[in-house]
Amino acid sequence: MKGKIMEERIGILVFGAVFVDIKGYPFSLYRPDGRNAGKVVKVHGGVSRNIVEDIANVELRPTFISVVDKDAIGEEVVQKLKRHKVNTNYIRRIEGGLGTWLAIFDTEGELRGSISQRPDLSKLEEVLSEQGDSLFSRCDSVIVEIDMDSKLLKQIFQLAEKYNKKVYAAVSNMSIALERRDLLKTTACIVCNQQEAGMLFSEDFEEMNLEEMASSLSSYVVKAQFPQMIMTLGSQGAIYAEQNGHFGHCKAKKVHVIDTAGAGDAFFAGVAMGLTYGKNMMEACEIGTKLAASVLGTSENVNPRFLPEELGLKSLEA
Repeated sequence: MKGKIMEERIGILVFGAVFVDIKGYPFSLYRPDGRNAGKVVKVHGGVSRNIVEDIANVELRPTFISVVDKDAIGEEVVQKLKRHKVNTNYIRRIEGGLGTWLAIFDTEGELRGSISQRPDLSKLEEVLSEQGDSLFSRCDSVIVEIDMDSKLLKQIFQLAEKYNKKVYAAVSNMSIALERRDLLKTTACIVCNQQEAGMLFSEDFEEMNLEEMASSLSSYVVKAQFPQMIMTLGSQGAIYAEQNGHFGHCKAKKVHVIDTAGAGDAFFAGVAMGLTYGKNMMEACEIGTKLAASVLGTSENVNPRFLPEELGLKSLEA
């Protein structure tokens, strides 16, 4: 068994939690202070889980390091990821391994409120202690939620440094991420939205036009010594900045929005794939923008199937 695992393709390593997303959609105008008739759906979610499936849907065979419950739902999550060609050998089954995200959307597909319950990921420390060297020596790059437990993050970043692997940081909770600015400096690229970037730099970007935002973001990235950063702007697309002072703007794709959930994760996945496999920042943002648009037009949390060539990427051997 050990010999078999050593031969497996690792691809991009993705660390993070799995959630069950419970999403409500009103049939008519949403009223926060009243009863709303509508539909309620349950889907597999979680930032990292969405990202790893997004990558797998571009046929790039990623590896997911996570935990799930010891029940039928946990098994369903694992089997779905396997069908999408995600390497699930390092997912551990524990009590309370699944998180829950409860969300309400309005008729325009915009999130109006949510509550989340995060699972305990400490079991992953054992995975890294036992197999971290093997995983990191064979992976193409690493994706983490930067607001995970600090002890676990320290293990991940140490292994990434040891094997010279780039780490891409997704932000789920900027309040926690603010406490990890030292780690942000060692990531290959940070991706967050306009509000989160405002929290990170104590700046009101909403009062600026695109040119002012791009110039200001560039200045902050250089001063903070962040290698690369992308700030998403919803319908306005995204702006990016690099430590060398270069910055730019990537326009959003026009699409009829049904549900915004998962679009940011798809954008991140596209950026990480692009940068991992040789694209520059503008090209990576273009990939992310295309994947995000494919999610906005559905009630799914992940992008549909693409061939790597459709995104300007090369197919990887299985």
